[in-house]
Amino acid sequence: MTTTLSSTSRYVDLQLSTHFKLSEMIRSGFAERKGIDNYPKEQAVIENLKALCENVLEPIREEFGKPITPTSGYRSKTVNDGVGGAEKSQHTRGEAVDFVVPGIPKETVLKYIRQNLTYDQAIDELWNSSSKGWIHVSYKRVGTNRKELFAIPRR
Repeated sequence: MTTTLSSTSRYVDLQLSTHFKLSEMIRSGFAERKGIDNYPKEQAVIENLKALCENVLEPIREEFGKPITPTSGYRSKTVNDGVGGAEKSQHTRGEAVDFVVPGIPKETVLKYIRQNLTYDQAIDELWNSSSKGWIHVSYKRVGTNRKELFAIPRR
């Protein structure tokens, strides 16, 4: 059964884990510019975000001793469609986050993820042929995590 959150359940400062709040995992420049509500409507999405933060982001933060900058976490269907996200994007279920760890090479972070964490997908998303870009990582609270690792060049 799916639990739907009421409009009064908008606790954007809800602490998902030690270092991460709901507000930073639902932030979307696109949604802000377009006036789109990007708050999760189902409790399962918030539980997925908690699991993602606890099982992936917190261990990365602890390993490197630096704050992590999420650039895209949860996306409502409207936001996901608007930014050109995949039709079945894990972002829409609260199972994925794009992020950077300022000052730490992506390759170092990806190696740590691959060798030490349970995850569904880890993707090196490049802005261009240089090493700039971000990491996409997903985690399934329910189901099997595939531990897929690959790169997607952007041009």
